[in-house]
Amino acid sequence: MKVDCYLSLGCASEGALRAALYKSLELEALEADVKFHRITDKEAAELGLKGSPSVLINGKDIEPADVQGFS
Repeated sequence: MKVDCYLSLGCASEGALRAALYKSLELEALEADVKFHRITDKEAAELGLKGSPSVLINGKDIEPADVQGFS
């Protein structure tokens, strides 16, 4: 499994996201290639991301949202 986590430059959620993600993987006995990416608003728009953090599993957003902008 491939997990990509995208965060805005000012997002303060990285620590909590890391803890929750790794705990979830451990509890479910799953292995994953996990990557964290700090990106700009422009990069987020190019990727079609709507929020920060955005978590994609095997390329699919786990919580797609109909919002404007990357925050």
